[in-house]
Amino acid sequence: MISPDELKQEVRRWADKIGVMPHEIHVRQMRRKWASCSSKGRITINLDILVESKGFIDEAIVHELLHLKYPNHGRMFKMMLRTYLAG
Repeated sequence: MISPDELKQEVRRWADKIGVMPHEIHVRQMRRKWASCSSKGRITINLDILVESKGFIDEAIVHELLHLKYPNHGRMFKMMLRTYLAG
């Protein structure tokens, strides 16, 4: 289990690696999603993710951060997601 502050640090670490800059990072309760990315660059992550595995958390973080570069789930998005999570 990690803390909300540690989770935000992980988001920042991945953002540096991917080369994106989220405008805001929020950790709060969400009903239907693990995480989301707004068109204005706000990354929101569900509090429930704090008890999940590191691999699961990393996948959610990378998924949302990639939306800052690729707004849809097209071929390039999927390729970059696989590339970042493989390394």
